[in-house]
Formats: sequence, structure tokens, C-alpha cells
Amino acid sequence: MEQSEVEEKKCSYICSQCGNRLASKSGLKKHMRIHNEEKPFTCHQCGKSFTWACSLKNHLMFHSGKRSFGCDQCNKKFILEDHLKRHMKIHTDVKPHVCSVCGKRYLLLEHLKGHERIHTGVKPYMCFDCGKTFISSGILKSHQRVHTGEKPYKCSHCGKSFTQSGTLKAHERIHTGEKPHQCSSCGKSFTRSSNLWTHKKNHCSKVSKCEQSSHSDPSLSSK
Repeated sequence: MEQSEVEEKKCSYICSQCGNRLASKSGLKKHMRIHNEEKPFTCHQCGKSFTWACSLKNHLMFHSGKRSFGCDQCNKKFILEDHLKRHMKIHTDVKPHVCSVCGKRYLLLEHLKGHERIHTGVKPYMCFDCGKTFISSGILKSHQRVHTGEKPYKCSHCGKSFTQSGTLKAHERIHTGEKPHQCSSCGKSFTRSSNLWTHKKNHCSKVSKCEQSSHSDPSLSSK
């Protein structure tokens, strides 16, 4: 029996939601907490709940505020050792995790796995309020704020609040005047990529109209 077959036999408990294989029934039961949004471990200081006991333990360290793990390259300090390890990868250009479909590279394996779901179409994270599914727990969490009304990202300039950090960042450009999205055809800049996309469509429609008029006017085509 080959090694891969032995490993597959060991991991004989399969998740019906995402296809992940687990080595034991108890392991599968714990894994299902992710899909069922079960969070049995609660912080008695702030009431926040977690799926795993280790996540609660890490969270409690944030209440202490103690940053024991320091980066020896930039002196930035972290509460958790895992956060320091992740941060250290910023100081290297190496992105070892490569997508087999499109070749895009990632610093972290978890980011690659999330990206690969774009190609496979797998959306294992479901919103229990509306039934919509998502490729990552982070996107699901952002979506759920639509139902809860939570807006944790506040503009320091005007006090307006937003459900997503990206929306706040785009909004703040109104105050700073930053326009990072530039049209390659005419040089005009925009605060949002969506505004640039709309602008580019107008360029295309103008070119199309010019072509149509030259075809319809014999005097233009004969010149």
C-alpha cells in the first residue's frame, strides 16, 4: 500500500460541506464548528466568543496588552509569537506558495488556499441570515455586518462609519485628495477603481461612436 493511500485511510472522516478529510470523528465534529458558526468559548472580559479554546487564549493576551515578541529588523513588537513570525515574512521578497492555475504567488499558504477557491468556485462559508455563500470567513464576516448594522471602521476626518476597511480607505481619499487610479488613455485620476472603470467604458463608447459615424458618412470614408 502506497503512503498516500495510508494517509487517506487515516483521514477517513470527510466534511460534507467542504470536502476536508479528518483523522477522527471528534476532529470532524470540531471542524464542523467552522461551518455551523459555533463559538463555545467566551471571553468574560468583553463577551467576544471563539470557535477554538486556543483562539480565546490568544485573545486574552490582547486584553493584557503585553507585547513580548519583537522584530529584530524593525523593532515592531507583537502580542503573539505567530504574529511576529507572519510579520517577519514581510522582510523577505520570497513568496513560496504558487497557484497551479494562474501562477499567482503568495507569502502565506492560507492566502493561496483562499485564492484557489476563485478558480474552483468552492464557497464553504454560508451566511445563516440570507443563505449567501463566500470563499473565505473574512468575506463572510464583512458581509454579515450588512445584517447586524455594525460599522466598526470610522473616518478620523468626519466621523462617518463603514462596514469594511476598504470602503473607509476609499472614503478617506475624499479628505486627502488622493487619486491613485489613473486612466492610461487620458491621464485623468480617480479616488476609486470603480470610477476609473466607468470612465474607461466612456472612452470605449466614444471610439465606437466615431467608428460608426465614419462608416455611415460616405464623405468621411472616401477621404
